[in-house]
Amino acid sequence: MPSSSPVQLAMVAGESSGDQLAADLVKGARLRYPDLTAHGIAGEAMVREGVTAWWSSQSLAVRGYFEPIRHLPRIIKMRSDFISRLQVVPPDVFIGVDAPDFNLGLETKLRASGIKTMHYVSPSIWAWRPKRIEKIRAAADHVLLIFPFETQIYKDAGIAATYVGHPFASHIPLVANPAAAREALQLSLDQTVIALLPGSRHSEIEYNAPNFFKAAVILAEQLGDVQFILPVAHDKLRDKIMALRAIHAPNISLRLLDGQARSAMEASDAVLVASGTASLEVSLYKKPMVISYKTSVVSAWLYRKVALQPWIGLPNILLNDAFIPEVLQNDATPENLAHTLLHEMERYATDGSVVSRLHELHHSLIRDTPSVCAHAISQVMGR
Repeated sequence: MPSSSPVQLAMVAGESSGDQLAADLVKGARLRYPDLTAHGIAGEAMVREGVTAWWSSQSLAVRGYFEPIRHLPRIIKMRSDFISRLQVVPPDVFIGVDAPDFNLGLETKLRASGIKTMHYVSPSIWAWRPKRIEKIRAAADHVLLIFPFETQIYKDAGIAATYVGHPFASHIPLVANPAAAREALQLSLDQTVIALLPGSRHSEIEYNAPNFFKAAVILAEQLGDVQFILPVAHDKLRDKIMALRAIHAPNISLRLLDGQARSAMEASDAVLVASGTASLEVSLYKKPMVISYKTSVVSAWLYRKVALQPWIGLPNILLNDAFIPEVLQNDATPENLAHTLLHEMERYATDGSVVSRLHELHHSLIRDTPSVCAHAISQVMGR
């Protein structure tokens, strides 16, 4: 039931994925509160939904170990200015979307000044740094969760939280349409199509792409007529990818796509994918895949020391099972990648229970996310 009460939200989203989450939330909240206004650090999707951008989300898009240090003075000033503006005209609720390194500290300060706060997307306290939940306790009046198993973690901690569903689950069809995806990408309906998704960062391309390309050579020898497709996350990666392809797989049939990662997943017969959210997307398209990741020796050693899960792939964590093969670090040889992907293609073709289980996973992540978020906002506001 729409309310005539005006509502003012302040928001921060620091990544393109957070921008889309925030935009969907605003869309749902406006159905409940037609007079809603929102402002903050916003991306293009949020702006399209009517959010006033005081700063662009791109101002927070800083990655790596040393790059953030250079930008730290600018980011600290931006956060200080943001707090000052909200203290002059407090919103009904502040919502920090993901970007926990920036948002949790911001939420803590705003909450201490009497502003209601929410945090959307729990940090991965179930994978590493579990003590971070105490920061969340201090920062947020309410947490919006995207994974169902997180509900029990927050219940046990006594922190108010709502499972709102995973945004991918509603945007990805329950049954893929590879023929339509191939037509859109101008791919043959008759060839075997394999998608290579080595990552979206320079370091990921550097560590993952060489063995992905070498594995592609082996797969081409085994499968014969095969088309490889590789979505390029942004233009700055294209030259690096082309250079590595020229060294490691000059003779394979390869199409580079401008983004279009989901179209590539839907069009493919199988996928080699770096760990991360992309692995969850592939599992929702129910495609045979191998999750692989390489990084520096030091980073891999550090991760093993702090990891709380035996898997790195989100599908396996959600299923609590080694369901999707993970071929990592020193094991991520071209031979292992190619052999394991061929095995998975055979498994999916002969065992119907594999796709059935992925359908169950897909259903478990679907909720009317915008509406559930709007209801949680109303709870926090006490309306």
